[in-house]
Amino acid sequence: MRLTSEHALDDGVLERDFLLGDIPGTLWTPPSTAPLILMAHNNGLPRSDARLVARARYTAAEHGYAVATIDAAGCGDRPRSAADERVRAELRRAVRAGEPADELLESVVGPLVVGAVPDWRTALDALLELPGITGPVGYSGWAALGIRLAAVEPRIAAACLYAGGYVPRAQHEDARHVTAPLLLLLQWDDEGNPRQRALDLFDAFGSTEKTLHANRGGHLATPRFELEDSCRFYDRHLR
Repeated sequence: MRLTSEHALDDGVLERDFLLGDIPGTLWTPPSTAPLILMAHNNGLPRSDARLVARARYTAAEHGYAVATIDAAGCGDRPRSAADERVRAELRRAVRAGEPADELLESVVGPLVVGAVPDWRTALDALLELPGITGPVGYSGWAALGIRLAAVEPRIAAACLYAGGYVPRAQHEDARHVTAPLLLLLQWDDEGNPRQRALDLFDAFGSTEKTLHANRGGHLATPRFELEDSCRFYDRHLR
Protein backbone atom coordinates (compact mmCIF):
# COMPACT_ATOMS: atom_id res chain seq x y z
CA MET A 1 0.00 0.00 0.00
CA ARG A 2 1.35 3.43 -1.00
CA LEU A 3 -0.07 6.58 0.58
CA THR A 4 -0.64 9.35 -1.98
CA SER A 5 -2.04 12.11 0.26
CA GLU A 6 -2.75 12.83 3.89
CA HIS A 7 -4.97 15.51 5.46
CA ALA A 8 -5.76 16.20 9.12
CA LEU A 9 -9.41 17.34 9.13
CA ASP A 10 -11.01 19.80 11.51
CA ASP A 11 -13.07 17.07 13.20
CA GLY A 12 -9.93 15.22 14.32
CA VAL A 13 -10.12 12.62 11.56
CA LEU A 14 -7.06 11.78 9.44
CA GLU A 15 -7.97 11.34 5.76
CA ARG A 16 -5.49 9.41 3.60
CA ASP A 17 -5.65 8.44 -0.06
CA PHE A 18 -3.77 5.31 -1.04
CA LEU A 19 -2.90 3.05 -3.95
CA LEU A 20 -2.81 -0.71 -3.58
CA GLY A 21 -1.35 -1.80 -6.90
CA ASP A 22 -3.81 -0.18 -9.31
CA ILE A 23 -6.61 0.04 -6.71
CA PRO A 24 -7.18 3.60 -5.43
CA GLY A 25 -8.78 4.08 -2.05
CA THR A 26 -9.39 6.45 0.84
CA LEU A 27 -9.05 5.80 4.56
CA TRP A 28 -10.47 7.89 7.40
CA THR A 29 -9.18 7.18 10.91
CA PRO A 30 -10.02 8.66 14.32
CA PRO A 31 -7.26 9.57 16.81
CA SER A 32 -7.46 6.25 18.68
CA THR A 33 -7.27 2.60 17.62
CA ALA A 34 -10.57 1.52 16.08
CA PRO A 35 -12.45 -1.32 14.37
CA LEU A 36 -12.71 -1.03 10.60
CA ILE A 37 -15.81 -0.42 8.46
CA LEU A 38 -15.64 -0.95 4.69
CA MET A 39 -17.93 1.52 2.94
CA ALA A 40 -19.10 1.31 -0.68
CA HIS A 41 -21.60 3.18 -2.84
CA ASN A 42 -24.32 1.47 -4.88
CA ASN A 43 -23.22 0.05 -8.23
CA GLY A 44 -19.66 1.29 -7.92
CA LEU A 45 -20.17 5.06 -7.72
CA PRO A 46 -16.81 6.80 -7.10
CA ARG A 47 -15.28 6.85 -3.66
CA SER A 48 -15.14 10.67 -3.84
CA ASP A 49 -18.95 10.95 -3.99
CA ALA A 50 -20.01 13.61 -1.48
CA ARG A 51 -22.62 11.40 0.23
CA LEU A 52 -20.14 8.60 0.85
CA VAL A 53 -17.49 11.01 2.13
CA ALA A 54 -20.00 12.61 4.52
CA ARG A 55 -21.04 9.19 5.87
CA ALA A 56 -17.43 8.13 6.30
CA ARG A 57 -16.37 11.31 8.09
CA TYR A 58 -19.35 11.19 10.44
CA THR A 59 -18.72 7.53 11.27
CA ALA A 60 -15.05 8.20 12.02
CA ALA A 61 -15.45 11.51 13.86
CA GLU A 62 -18.62 10.91 15.87
CA HIS A 63 -18.36 7.17 16.53
CA GLY A 64 -14.62 6.48 16.40
CA TYR A 65 -14.46 3.91 13.60
CA ALA A 66 -11.81 3.59 10.91
CA VAL A 67 -13.57 3.76 7.53
CA ALA A 68 -12.15 2.75 4.15
CA THR A 69 -13.42 2.72 0.58
CA ILE A 70 -11.97 1.86 -2.83
CA ASP A 71 -12.96 2.41 -6.44
CA ALA A 72 -14.26 -0.70 -8.17
CA ALA A 73 -12.76 -1.65 -11.54
CA GLY A 74 -14.20 0.58 -14.24
CA CYS A 75 -15.45 3.14 -11.69
CA GLY A 76 -14.16 6.34 -10.16
CA ASP A 77 -10.48 6.87 -10.95
CA ARG A 78 -10.08 3.47 -12.63
CA PRO A 79 -10.21 3.17 -16.43
CA ARG A 80 -13.24 1.87 -18.29
CA SER A 81 -13.12 -0.27 -21.40
CA ALA A 82 -14.94 0.63 -24.60
CA ALA A 83 -17.26 -2.34 -23.98
CA ASP A 84 -18.08 -1.03 -20.49
CA GLU A 85 -18.93 2.37 -21.91
CA ARG A 86 -21.22 0.89 -24.58
CA VAL A 87 -23.20 -1.18 -22.07
CA ARG A 88 -23.53 1.72 -19.64
CA ALA A 89 -24.68 4.03 -22.43
CA GLU A 90 -27.34 1.51 -23.45
CA LEU A 91 -28.43 1.21 -19.83
CA ARG A 92 -28.80 4.98 -19.49
CA ARG A 93 -30.81 5.09 -22.72
CA ALA A 94 -33.14 2.32 -21.54
CA VAL A 95 -33.72 3.99 -18.17
CA ARG A 96 -34.50 7.35 -19.81
CA ALA A 97 -36.92 5.65 -22.19
CA GLY A 98 -38.65 3.76 -19.40
CA GLU A 99 -37.78 0.40 -20.94
CA PRO A 100 -37.21 -2.81 -18.93
CA ALA A 101 -33.58 -2.76 -17.83
CA ASP A 102 -33.10 -5.86 -15.67
CA GLU A 103 -31.04 -7.79 -18.21
CA LEU A 104 -28.85 -4.77 -18.89
CA LEU A 105 -28.37 -4.30 -15.16
CA GLU A 106 -27.39 -7.96 -14.86
CA SER A 107 -24.77 -7.42 -17.57
CA VAL A 108 -23.34 -4.37 -15.77
CA VAL A 109 -23.73 -5.03 -12.06
CA GLY A 110 -23.07 -8.78 -12.07
CA PRO A 111 -19.54 -8.57 -13.51
CA LEU A 112 -18.87 -5.45 -11.41
CA VAL A 113 -19.54 -7.40 -8.21
CA VAL A 114 -17.48 -10.39 -9.35
CA GLY A 115 -14.53 -8.11 -10.14
CA ALA A 116 -14.86 -5.96 -7.04
CA VAL A 117 -14.85 -8.63 -4.33
CA PRO A 118 -11.20 -9.73 -4.80
CA ASP A 119 -10.11 -6.06 -4.75
CA TRP A 120 -11.96 -5.44 -1.50
CA ARG A 121 -10.46 -8.55 0.10
CA THR A 122 -6.97 -7.44 -1.00
CA ALA A 123 -7.63 -4.01 0.50
CA LEU A 124 -8.91 -5.58 3.70
CA ASP A 125 -5.69 -7.61 4.07
CA ALA A 126 -3.59 -4.44 3.72
CA LEU A 127 -5.78 -2.22 5.91
CA LEU A 128 -5.76 -4.64 8.85
CA GLU A 129 -1.96 -4.53 8.86
CA LEU A 130 -1.93 -0.77 9.50
CA PRO A 131 -1.36 0.51 13.04
CA GLY A 132 -4.48 1.83 14.71
CA ILE A 133 -6.90 -0.44 12.82
CA THR A 134 -8.35 -3.62 14.32
CA GLY A 135 -11.02 -6.19 13.65
CA PRO A 136 -13.77 -7.20 13.75
CA VAL A 137 -14.82 -5.60 10.47
CA GLY A 138 -18.12 -4.08 9.40
CA TYR A 139 -19.52 -3.34 5.95
CA SER A 140 -21.75 -0.45 4.89
CA GLY A 141 -23.48 0.46 1.63
CA TRP A 142 -23.79 -1.20 -1.78
CA ALA A 143 -26.02 -4.23 -1.19
CA ALA A 144 -24.93 -6.45 -4.11
CA LEU A 145 -21.25 -6.16 -3.16
CA GLY A 146 -21.92 -6.47 0.55
CA ILE A 147 -23.90 -9.67 0.09
CA ARG A 148 -21.15 -11.34 -1.91
CA LEU A 149 -18.40 -10.08 0.38
CA ALA A 150 -20.19 -11.19 3.55
CA ALA A 151 -20.88 -14.59 1.99
CA VAL A 152 -17.20 -15.32 1.27
CA GLU A 153 -15.30 -13.19 3.80
CA PRO A 154 -15.46 -14.47 7.41
CA ARG A 155 -13.91 -11.26 8.77
CA ILE A 156 -17.14 -9.34 8.02
CA ALA A 157 -18.85 -9.40 11.42
CA ALA A 158 -21.80 -7.09 10.65
CA ALA A 159 -23.29 -5.53 7.51
CA CYS A 160 -25.56 -2.55 6.96
CA LEU A 161 -26.89 -2.73 3.38
CA TYR A 162 -28.71 -0.06 1.38
CA ALA A 163 -31.51 -1.67 -0.64
CA GLY A 164 -31.53 1.07 -3.29
CA GLY A 165 -29.34 -0.62 -5.91
CA TYR A 166 -29.98 -3.50 -8.28
CA VAL A 167 -29.01 -6.87 -6.80
CA PRO A 168 -28.10 -9.50 -9.44
CA ARG A 169 -29.67 -12.94 -9.33
CA ALA A 170 -26.41 -14.56 -8.17
CA GLN A 171 -26.34 -12.34 -5.08
CA HIS A 172 -29.89 -13.34 -4.16
CA GLU A 173 -28.55 -16.89 -3.90
CA ASP A 174 -25.45 -15.64 -2.02
CA ALA A 175 -27.77 -14.03 0.53
CA ARG A 176 -28.73 -17.47 1.81
CA HIS A 177 -25.09 -17.96 2.87
CA VAL A 178 -24.83 -14.64 4.73
CA THR A 179 -24.94 -15.35 8.47
CA ALA A 180 -23.47 -12.14 9.93
CA PRO A 181 -25.83 -9.76 11.76
CA LEU A 182 -27.60 -7.60 9.18
CA LEU A 183 -29.34 -4.23 8.95
CA LEU A 184 -31.16 -3.55 5.65
CA LEU A 185 -32.23 0.02 4.86
CA LEU A 186 -35.16 0.41 2.45
CA GLN A 187 -36.70 3.54 0.95
CA TRP A 188 -40.34 2.58 0.53
CA ASP A 189 -40.91 4.80 -2.51
CA ASP A 190 -37.58 4.23 -4.31
CA GLU A 191 -38.23 5.20 -7.93
CA GLY A 192 -36.04 2.56 -9.58
CA ASN A 193 -36.11 -0.31 -7.11
CA PRO A 194 -39.46 -2.00 -6.38
CA ARG A 195 -39.88 -2.56 -2.66
CA GLN A 196 -40.98 -6.18 -3.12
CA ARG A 197 -37.51 -7.05 -4.39
CA ALA A 198 -35.98 -5.72 -1.20
CA LEU A 199 -38.53 -7.58 0.94
CA ASP A 200 -37.81 -10.83 -0.93
CA LEU A 201 -34.08 -10.23 -0.48
CA PHE A 202 -34.54 -9.68 3.25
CA ASP A 203 -36.35 -13.01 3.49
CA ALA A 204 -33.49 -14.74 1.65
CA PHE A 205 -30.72 -13.80 4.11
CA GLY A 206 -29.46 -16.65 6.27
CA SER A 207 -28.63 -14.37 9.22
CA THR A 208 -30.35 -15.26 12.47
CA GLU A 209 -30.17 -11.60 13.47
CA LYS A 210 -31.51 -9.38 10.70
CA THR A 211 -33.39 -6.09 10.90
CA LEU A 212 -35.25 -4.13 8.22
CA HIS A 213 -35.66 -0.35 8.48
CA ALA A 214 -38.16 1.03 5.95
CA ASN A 215 -38.75 4.75 5.52
CA ARG A 216 -41.05 6.70 3.25
CA GLY A 217 -39.43 8.64 0.43
CA GLY A 218 -37.43 8.18 -2.74
CA HIS A 219 -33.98 6.85 -3.48
CA LEU A 220 -32.01 9.74 -1.98
CA ALA A 221 -34.33 10.41 0.98
CA THR A 222 -32.82 8.06 3.57
CA PRO A 223 -33.29 9.91 6.89
CA ARG A 224 -30.22 11.23 8.63
CA PHE A 225 -31.10 9.30 11.79
CA GLU A 226 -30.48 6.02 9.96
CA LEU A 227 -26.76 6.84 9.92
CA GLU A 228 -26.84 7.20 13.70
CA ASP A 229 -28.81 3.96 14.03
CA SER A 230 -26.37 2.09 11.79
CA CYS A 231 -23.49 3.21 14.01
CA ARG A 232 -25.32 1.86 17.06
CA PHE A 233 -25.75 -1.39 15.13
CA TYR A 234 -21.96 -1.52 14.63
CA ASP A 235 -21.39 -0.69 18.30
CA ARG A 236 -23.31 -3.83 19.24
CA HIS A 237 -21.34 -6.12 16.95
CA LEU A 238 -17.87 -4.63 16.51
CA ARG A 239 -17.15 -3.55 20.08
